[in-house]
Amino acid sequence: MDEMNSERKKVVSENYDVAIVGAGHAGCEAALACARLGLKTIIFTVSVESIALMPCNPNVGGSSKGHLVREIDALGGEMGKNIDKTFIQSKMLNASKGPAVHSLRAQADKMNYSAAMRKTLENTDNLTIRQAEVAELMAENGVINGVKTFSGAEYHTKAVVLCTGTYLKARCIYGDISYYTGPNGLMAANHLSDSMKELGIEIVRFKTGTPARVDGRTIDFTKMEEQFGDDKIVPFSFTTDPKSIQKEQRSCYLTYTNEATHEIIRANIDRSPLYSGVIHGTGPRYCPSIEDKVMRFADKDRHQVFVEPEGNYTHEWYLSGMSSSLPEDVQYAMYRTVPGLENVSIVRNAYAIEYDCINPRQLKSSLEFKEIEGLFAGGQLNGSSGYEEAAAQGLIAGINAALKVLGRAPLILDRSDAYIGVLIDDLVTKENHEPYRMMTSRAEYRLILRQDNADQRLTPKGYEIGLISKERYDALLVKEEAIKAEQERLRKVTVGGNDKINDFLVRHASTPLNNGISLADLLRRPELCYDDLAEIDPERPDITPDVAEQVEINIKYDGYITRELSQIEHFKKLEKRLIPETIDYKDISGLRIEAAQKLALYKPRSIGQASRVSGVSPADISVLLVYMKQNKI
Repeated sequence: MDEMNSERKKVVSENYDVAIVGAGHAGCEAALACARLGLKTIIFTVSVESIALMPCNPNVGGSSKGHLVREIDALGGEMGKNIDKTFIQSKMLNASKGPAVHSLRAQADKMNYSAAMRKTLENTDNLTIRQAEVAELMAENGVINGVKTFSGAEYHTKAVVLCTGTYLKARCIYGDISYYTGPNGLMAANHLSDSMKELGIEIVRFKTGTPARVDGRTIDFTKMEEQFGDDKIVPFSFTTDPKSIQKEQRSCYLTYTNEATHEIIRANIDRSPLYSGVIHGTGPRYCPSIEDKVMRFADKDRHQVFVEPEGNYTHEWYLSGMSSSLPEDVQYAMYRTVPGLENVSIVRNAYAIEYDCINPRQLKSSLEFKEIEGLFAGGQLNGSSGYEEAAAQGLIAGINAALKVLGRAPLILDRSDAYIGVLIDDLVTKENHEPYRMMTSRAEYRLILRQDNADQRLTPKGYEIGLISKERYDALLVKEEAIKAEQERLRKVTVGGNDKINDFLVRHASTPLNNGISLADLLRRPELCYDDLAEIDPERPDITPDVAEQVEINIKYDGYITRELSQIEHFKKLEKRLIPETIDYKDISGLRIEAAQKLALYKPRSIGQASRVSGVSPADISVLLVYMKQNKI
């Protein structure tokens, strides 16, 4: 009998190199990176149906976020490839502005996006998918050694990447309805937070929200402004053939709230859990609910509502701009005041969701926990918002977990390397009291960090890591050589001020010439583009559109690019001045108490990073530099 009982008490025990906790956008990128680098990887999810789930907006990319997706792709990630397979509308935002802020945005077919990513995971060597709730982290002497599921199964690993999204002790709320569940009614993860706290990890409470999904058959689209995709579709992935994705697209629609909408909200604001105190988590300032918009911007008589399809095989539509946690009856009343939604039927109520996440100051720039070796974190767990921000962090966390296991140096992207570098640096050095959202204004070197040159900036790093094939890397080298050769040719070829040239210039509203001028100098004129010059450039070589785009940008913005590169050179010097982890800031005479406390708390890796820590002044940095020089650090 004792032997039988002993047999019954046995639990599952397996060994892997890396465990990924969570299979959202961060978890998928982390798992694929580890598996593709040859490590035996297991990814846990509360439901295999939630792999790469889009619980909120049905799109990928957008202002600054498009940059992140291109960078993920350039490093060898999957998000760009996946949206190229599954988009239903594509649009380049800010196309009328300079190239630094051009951002690609694509509407996704939500179900297809999730299914395509799941298929990729299931067909990746070295990767195991496991539906189970991870309830405990196993660590000893500050070193992670695995995870334990709620069932008691143990998975022993050399590294763990936490990508839990909004699932930790998640609570969905609208009106007086509150229930502990993850997004879209999926199971919450209710046990891991306690294990994290036991390891000394600081947990904070954030919130986000989502609008209602409505039945498209009850929408009157004739009362809305139709929004079309681009005629010429640009892919997210540098490996996608543009010709392969030119297809018929779905339309989105634009409508607006009005005074009737706002009056209903104001009359019921006391029933909003945001204002009644039911919600305790901090929400995103840059993506407020409709009730927040109405109360905070009382001078606005209307707010935009983008009506977006959730996919090709569903009648659900997403009401972007009308996120809410108001009661069900108020949701119906306010939505039906919006032109085109007078008879709308709700499929899924809008709701707010509270969840546990960490204070990201506990992380290194590699996204490894400072105090727990081998434990990494990515995505909304780190206090960020958005699919793209999550995927970017998941990729870096996964890469660095793999490199850790392989005994290699981590990949650290700084603020001059990528938007991903800006994102991570902001998270680990700044006090974030709300979900962090990427914006172009956060990047100091926007002209260098364009979405169109992400491959030139990051693909060599992806190749060095092992996520980019030699064929793709060689193709990049050929592209770069073609860009360089064409720029040189344009600088050497001159055209004179003859009748043919001047007629061409007049037709393009450009000043006629009296003397000869290089084609490069002509291209610098804002009214002329590279394609225009083909008419007066008979010797032009046959180059690809992406090469032509780089040639034009590099020549038109040459002076600005040169100046920004000079600024980056100065920035790099500060980033290369590394600060030893063993330094005791209390011993530095002349350093203000607040600065010493903040530096000890954040443990910046370099002088540059130290200068960005909140509460550390330029004078404090000068004191620190003197101390390091005196002590030959």
